[in-house]
Amino acid sequence: MAKSCIIILASALCFLSLIDNVYSDEKAKLQVEGVVFCDSCRIQFITRIDELIKGAKVKLECKDRDSGSITYSKEAETNEQGRYSIEVDSDHEEEDCEVVLVSSPNEDCKEISHELHQQTSARISLTTHNGIAGPVRIPNPLGFMKKEIAPECPQVLKELGLTPDGDVE
Repeated sequence: MAKSCIIILASALCFLSLIDNVYSDEKAKLQVEGVVFCDSCRIQFITRIDELIKGAKVKLECKDRDSGSITYSKEAETNEQGRYSIEVDSDHEEEDCEVVLVSSPNEDCKEISHELHQQTSARISLTTHNGIAGPVRIPNPLGFMKKEIAPECPQVLKELGLTPDGDVE
């Protein structure tokens, strides 16, 4: 008798937990947290000489997969450490979402590349139905390009093994 009571109680707890998960998913808030840097070598990834940008603006955009129309948009600004945080209060499972660069306060580091091979946005999955634990989503770092390539870049690229002699084009 005691075993059957325990089994019934355990089953009831599992069922209640399942119901709670269904309702909490509908109300789940996700947080997109990322960084914006100044791309000193104009190579579209962070190196040891790059600095994070305070006051840079980014925008989170979600688009309908069929029509391409924007279904959600929210801007954010980076803090003193070059980090931004965007709260998302709904699930965007059926949409393509990405964080895009908007503007930089640094006069010598505000260029956004429009070349197809350059990374100017970071895709992000904004759903609780993707196997990612927790509410925080972290996209790839995004960088504005410096006007002039920093003199240290050839050495940095050589250290990374990207060029045999450290030449930057």
